[in-house]
Amino acid sequence: MYQLRPFRNTDPPHLAEIWRSQPPQRGILQPISAPILEFAVFSKAHFDRQGLIIATKDGLPVGFVHAGFGPNDEGTGLDKSMGTTHLLMLRAGYEDDALVDALMEASEDYLRNSGASVIYAGGVKPLNSFYLGLYGGSEIPGVLESNRLLRDACLRRGYTESGQICILQCDLVRFRPPVSRKVRMLGRQTHFEETVDPLSCNWWEACVWGSQQRDRFRLFDKATGKVIASASFWDVQPLSACWGICTAGMFDLEVDPGWRRQGCASYLLGEAFRLLRRRGVATIEAQTMATNEAANALYESLGFIEVDRGFVFRKNATGQNGASSPALSSASNY
Repeated sequence: MYQLRPFRNTDPPHLAEIWRSQPPQRGILQPISAPILEFAVFSKAHFDRQGLIIATKDGLPVGFVHAGFGPNDEGTGLDKSMGTTHLLMLRAGYEDDALVDALMEASEDYLRNSGASVIYAGGVKPLNSFYLGLYGGSEIPGVLESNRLLRDACLRRGYTESGQICILQCDLVRFRPPVSRKVRMLGRQTHFEETVDPLSCNWWEACVWGSQQRDRFRLFDKATGKVIASASFWDVQPLSACWGICTAGMFDLEVDPGWRRQGCASYLLGEAFRLLRRRGVATIEAQTMATNEAANALYESLGFIEVDRGFVFRKNATGQNGASSPALSSASNY
């Protein structure tokens, strides 16, 4: 007989044991420890113990599910109208669909009772503040393709697939920056600048990225001083350590609408990749929605290949799937 209860301060070592019992997957950090979970989950300012639900048998934690929310439009606090089940795991040897369904129901009840009208499964921007560096890669990519436990639970419980996320990597050893007349012209028209450890723009950005080492690269129009393109990177730690490859994760690639289709993204990334390669970075990882044809074409031109895929599932809080909801993204905007 299983019992469900909220998180307790004595749980982290048991949750780490459950995590370490998972089968090998590219996008799941192994091995993990209680201090690492503390860093990426429990220490977050908006962590709510009621949303981390523990399943026990004879007093032993044998599984958990974690539900949470994203930010309001200003990034100054939580918006509880839309929530997600970030993660669900069972201890090896305790695989049981009935236990999975009970944990999912408890997660959905927590979200619904907190005010959620739309429920997702899988973290993805902006529902992305937990498990960064432990799950997925450069960003949180929804539910990993290899995570059959949560994927099957979503399909069994009436969720619909609302998007797929391509997880892409570029080998910098083989990378060659683009060379063309357009690129040479951009070199004359623009100024390339790096900012180490940029300040967070708001509370939510600090919650997601404030504890990570980040670099932001920007292109400025020399004539006006205006930022025309930007991209941010981080070191994907500690997940990249278990890959054994020095990796930089790229996120928030943006190009000013008036400068799009002029090669700005290719030029900016070419300059950033060269600098990162000189510092010992061997691989760049990026994520984008599978439907974003422009982003996928850009990454292909730069030598990226798909190494994994994530899925985002949703349903509304009453179990019907007709409700509309804000778009989630894993994102390049140019």
